[in-house]
Amino acid sequence: EPIPPGRGNTRYSTFDLSKADVDTPRYEQPLTAEQNWERVTFFLERVIPVATEAKVRMACHPCDPWLPPGFKGVDRVLGGFDGFRQFIEICPSDYHGLNLCLGCMAESVKNPREEVPQILRYFGERKKIHLIHFRNIFGGQCTFQEVWPDEGVMDMYVLMRTLREVGYPHMVVPDHAPGSDAPGSREQAFAFQFGYIRAMLQAAESVATQ
Repeated sequence: EPIPPGRGNTRYSTFDLSKADVDTPRYEQPLTAEQNWERVTFFLERVIPVATEAKVRMACHPCDPWLPPGFKGVDRVLGGFDGFRQFIEICPSDYHGLNLCLGCMAESVKNPREEVPQILRYFGERKKIHLIHFRNIFGGQCTFQEVWPDEGVMDMYVLMRTLREVGYPHMVVPDHAPGSDAPGSREQAFAFQFGYIRAMLQAAESVATQ
């Protein structure tokens, strides 16, 4: 089914769970949440102490996209808030944290505009965010498009202001960018997003110091 072009005749990466193949298993045997958590814990218990000793910040990116439990026989445990909340409680360390992709968080909830700032504040107040992917979407859980940061459903200024309020000290970077067949379109798309992020940083700082 053709997807209408986005702003500037660009392509938006689009996902609709209702059109996905839900019947074909991903693996020969189901993968349960318990099995996944066992493997996650095995990894963290061996890696986080070494990272802590070496003072290397670890940052886990969410599964993209969030999918309901049991989809194609797999319980993905790191796709949204509940999984990340459990994840950060394993192997407590200042060097154990998240690459919090705001787009992925939006794709995991039904009301991104209201819920994502709360998720951001929760992890930000606990100093568990080590990198931010700053992107926006149309839609929400199970049906979405990855769009330009200034046109999606989330208020990106609210998110940037929240980062400042929780004292987030690390990088804010673009993530997926709409594409096209025009020469240099990828570079142009990321240049736009970097400029947008810089403007949001400046706006949040300006308001906070008034």
